[in-house]
Amino acid sequence: QQVEQVRPAIHMDAMAFGMGCCCIQVTFQAQDMEESRFIYDQLAVLTPILMALTASTPLLRGRIADTDCRWGIISECVDDRTPAERGLKNEEEQESQAQEELVGKGQRRLYKSRYDSISTYICQGATMSASSATNDSDSIRGIKSNRVLNIYNDLPVPIDEGAYKRLRKNGVDPALSQHIAHLFVRDPLVVFDGAVGEVDDATQTDHFESIQSTNWQTVRWKPPPPRSDPYDLSPHIGWRTEFRSMEIQLTDFENAAFTAFVVLVTRVLISFDLNLYVPLSRVDANMQRAHTRNAAVKGEFFFRRHLAPLEEGDDGFGMKYKSMFASNGKDESINDRLLKEQMAEKTNTNIDNTDTSSNSATTNQREVPSAIKNNILNRIDDEENSYEEMTMAEIMTGKGDYFPGLIPLVYAYLDYINCDTTTRARLSQYLTLIEKRAMGELLTPATYIRQMVQNHPKYQNDSVVSKEIAYDLMVACHEIGLGKRPCPELLGDISIEELTMEGAYDVKLDSKRIHSNEQLIDLVQRYTKRRSK
Repeated sequence: QQVEQVRPAIHMDAMAFGMGCCCIQVTFQAQDMEESRFIYDQLAVLTPILMALTASTPLLRGRIADTDCRWGIISECVDDRTPAERGLKNEEEQESQAQEELVGKGQRRLYKSRYDSISTYICQGATMSASSATNDSDSIRGIKSNRVLNIYNDLPVPIDEGAYKRLRKNGVDPALSQHIAHLFVRDPLVVFDGAVGEVDDATQTDHFESIQSTNWQTVRWKPPPPRSDPYDLSPHIGWRTEFRSMEIQLTDFENAAFTAFVVLVTRVLISFDLNLYVPLSRVDANMQRAHTRNAAVKGEFFFRRHLAPLEEGDDGFGMKYKSMFASNGKDESINDRLLKEQMAEKTNTNIDNTDTSSNSATTNQREVPSAIKNNILNRIDDEENSYEEMTMAEIMTGKGDYFPGLIPLVYAYLDYINCDTTTRARLSQYLTLIEKRAMGELLTPATYIRQMVQNHPKYQNDSVVSKEIAYDLMVACHEIGLGKRPCPELLGDISIEELTMEGAYDVKLDSKRIHSNEQLIDLVQRYTKRRSK
C-alpha cells in the first residue's frame, strides 16, 4: 500500500546522491576586485549554457532520468530550508513554529536552495548611487547605473538587514553589500573544534568562509584570504571568481577543452570590452532548460543579441540598426555621441574626452546602457540591451550580422594576442570539439551514456540500469578515459593518447645533496656541452 502511494520518481534519500556527483570547477584570479566582479557577472550568464554543453548525468540511482544534468539533484539534496522559508506555511503557523536558534528564526522567505544559481549581479550599477552624486554629470551616471542594476537584477534577493547595514556603514557599495548580506540569510553547516570562539574576526576570515563555502552557487566570488604576516609584501592570492556549473567529462581532453574555453571567453570579454548581461530571471530559465534531455542540441536559451554598444542609430531614431560586428568601422555610436553632447551641455566639458580609469574595468563594463526610458534623450534603449532565444549552435558560432558567436570571438582574440602556432593548434582542437558538440555533430556524455544503456542487449525498456548494464558501462567509460577505446561519437577524429602507469610517480623529486664534487662537475659539464652544440 505504501509503495502504491509513492509517486513515480527516482527516490534518493541521502545527501550523498547529490554531493557525490563530480564536476569541473575553474577558478580565475583577476587583476583587481572590480575585474573579479565583472567576471562573476559575465560567467553567471554562461553557467547554464556550458552546463548543457557538458551534460553527463542521465542516470540516477540505477535509473535513466528524464534530465541530463546533476545540478537540480544536488540543489534538492542540500536544501535545508524550513517550510516557512520555502513559503509553505501561513503566518499563524510561522509564528507558532519560530526557531530562535536559526538566522531569521527560520521564518524569512528564501526563494532558492543554498545550492542554486545566483540571485544578484555584483558589478552592474555599483559605480555610484544617485544620492551620492556631486554634480549634474554624476547624477546622470548614478541614475543610469541604478537603472541598469534594477533591470538585470530582477529576482527577489532576501538579505540579512544587519549585515547589509554594517557593510554600507563601512563603505561597501550597495551591489556588493547586497550580495554578502544575501549569503548571511543561511545558517552555517560546518563547525570545527577550536575554530569558533577562538577565531579572531579582526584578522581571520574563518567564520565568513564557513558561510561562504556552504552557499554553493553557479559562480562564487572569493576575496583574498588574509596574510599570515601583515608586513609580508610578497605576491599573495588575489580577488578570484569560481565557475562551478560544468559537468565532468569522460576524457582529460574534453575537460581541458572546456576549461580552456571558459578562460578564453573571459579574456575576450575583458580585452574586447564586451558584456553578456541578460536579466537574471532569464538566466534561471536557462538553468531549467539546460537540465532537459539533449538541451545542447534541441534546446534554446535566452542570450544577449549585442555584446557591444550599437554602432549607429536604433529603432528610437527611426534609423536602420547596424551592429558593430556587421562592419569593420570604428566610428562612435550615434547614440553615445548624442548622450555625450547632452552631458557636455550641462557640464561644459569636451565631448571627446573619454572616461579612463587606472583599474582594469572600463566604463563600458561598469555602465552598460539601460533598457528602459532614457530621460536625457527621451527614448527607449530596447535594441541595445535586447536578448532573444538562441540555439547552442547560434550562441557558439553566431547568428545573423549582429551576433558573432563566442567561438569566432575566441579566434579573433587569439589573432589579437598573436598566439603561437603550437598553442593555437591545440586550442583549435578544443574549439572544434565544442563547435561540433554545439552543432549536434558530436554527442554530449549524457546522450552517449543514455544511448549506450538503451542499446544494451540486456536493457528491458523499463528505465532500469541493471548490474550487468552498469558494469559494461563503467568498463566502456574507463577505457574511453584511458584512451584504450576509440569513441568518435564523443570525440570525432580526436585520438586520445593511451594513459599508462609506466613512468608515473616512479621517480621521486629527491632533495638529497650531492656529496661528490666529481659527480656534480660531470653533470654540469654534460649540460654545458649540450648547450654549446
